[in-house]
Amino acid sequence: MGVLRRHPALSALTAAALVAAAVLGLTGLAVWRSAHTDDASRVDHADVILVLGAAQYGGEPSPVFAGRLEHAALLYREGRADTVVVLGGSAPGDTSTEAEAGRDWLIGEGLPADAVVASPVGSTTFESLEAAAGWMRERDLRSAFLVSDPWHNLRVKRMASDLGIEPYASATWRSAARTEGTRFDGYVRETFAYLAYRILGR
Repeated sequence: MGVLRRHPALSALTAAALVAAAVLGLTGLAVWRSAHTDDASRVDHADVILVLGAAQYGGEPSPVFAGRLEHAALLYREGRADTVVVLGGSAPGDTSTEAEAGRDWLIGEGLPADAVVASPVGSTTFESLEAAAGWMRERDLRSAFLVSDPWHNLRVKRMASDLGIEPYASATWRSAARTEGTRFDGYVRETFAYLAYRILGR
């Protein structure tokens, strides 16, 4: 303590490091808690189900994306919402968008075509949710189940809320968490991604 008193700059750096560590730790805990909370266990119905897009290859959803779509189909069949909206644009060179690939997959699995909407807008999570929020406002829809990977829950709920959506996260563990290492990496990435969103926005 005497060293810190003699060196105010060192004292300030130490305090800043402690604050940063506390913020990271508390945010990481919040990410973990949100990942292990399924809002569908307490909320029976929402206006729509929003499926966050993921990689697709020539119109074929990747395993991670297919896992999200399977969970959205389950929610729909349970009567949790009357409409599923699949989000996500395309990457350079793609022949399809994430939204269109997801819609085709859900229809192929037996969901009614008029109950599945593609929103092929956005190259980031925020852009896709922003487009979905606009689509919902035009139809006077307010609440949504958000389907993504579990560690995304905290961030996507915050984004959706900031955009005027009443959000309920119902993630899938089916495709996202094959190993403990995968889960740990997801928690770490999302801790920093959530802080970046809160500081920088979008």
